Amino acid sequence: MSEPEPWAGDEPVSRLVGGEAQADEYTVEAALRPKTLAEFVGQERLREQLSLVLDAAKARGRSADHILLSGPPGLGKTTLAMIVAAEMGVALRITSGPAIQHAGDLAAILSSVSEGDVLFFDEIHRMARPAEEMLYTAMEDFRVDVVVGKGPGATAIPLSLPPFTLVGATTRTGLLPGPLRDRFGFTGHLELYDPAELEQVLTRSAGLLSVDLRADGSREIAGRSRGTPRIANRLLRRVRDFAEVRADGVVTGAIARSALEVFAVDELGLDRLDRAVLTALCRNFGGGPVGLGTLAVAVGEERETVEEVAEPFLVRAGLLARTPRGRVSTPAAWEHLGLTAPSAPAFGRGRAEPDLFSAAEGS
Repeated sequence: MSEPEPWAGDEPVSRLVGGEAQADEYTVEAALRPKTLAEFVGQERLREQLSLVLDAAKARGRSADHILLSGPPGLGKTTLAMIVAAEMGVALRITSGPAIQHAGDLAAILSSVSEGDVLFFDEIHRMARPAEEMLYTAMEDFRVDVVVGKGPGATAIPLSLPPFTLVGATTRTGLLPGPLRDRFGFTGHLELYDPAELEQVLTRSAGLLSVDLRADGSREIAGRSRGTPRIANRLLRRVRDFAEVRADGVVTGAIARSALEVFAVDELGLDRLDRAVLTALCRNFGGGPVGLGTLAVAVGEERETVEEVAEPFLVRAGLLARTPRGRVSTPAAWEHLGLTAPSAPAFGRGRAEPDLFSAAEGS
């Protein structure tokens, strides 16, 4: 069983997995996280709604309602959970859905929660079903029934819980069962950031990291960050490294472009895997349709990697489409790769027609 990580104030008590390198990297990540809603950039509507929920709870002297945050990775769901705890002036405990595989795991975590605490569940949709059913009564009635023994002699011992706030985060809301989703008093969805908002994020992060970031450098990095603050901050650190080692330490537009070329991030934010998927789709399969498994083999990756890492952004960017027969490239993909699109999306000469299994893979 994985114990949740306690959080006291602004400093993590324990989250290191080995060595000073991980400690330094996590310290950087923690330093860049906003500590209050006022510092949080973007997501104006969500911030206003969340502020109302928290202010009303504080005015009544009660714990805030359970909160569900959804959206793509890297937009700030974990940061918002930390902010909820900070705004309410309570402790934050962190765990994740995959760590809860048995009802006993959940019971151990819930029994250690104090009154008013915020319990953050990352990837809550991946929790095991038995634990999920126990969570229903914990959220609604603040109690759990702990089963002791097995078979006819098993006994259910009721355990009362102090009022607490559950903050769940998920990248796939559709995988949450209706009964669990309905028990959240507030649900919020985080949208991808526009470049102007990412420039604000980068300006703030540059100040915290003591990076001399010019306006054109910020604009260049923001345009390649795929609408995601986590990626923007990661690229800023890599551009900072390039500027310190191969330039005078000042991050200008030209320096940012040169650095991101070295790290294989193009002007749309596509990385090596993204371009490999598009190149294989266009060059090897004439633009598709082609099954996911076949495409994954062509780029030398697992199909889950292609489907969950590369595809979401490629689809949002209008470079790839998913059809019942398989994946197909769009005219924008051919243009981005500098290739001439065929007159019709068909397999080229010398290539086999997609068979029944390829069609099944694409669904």
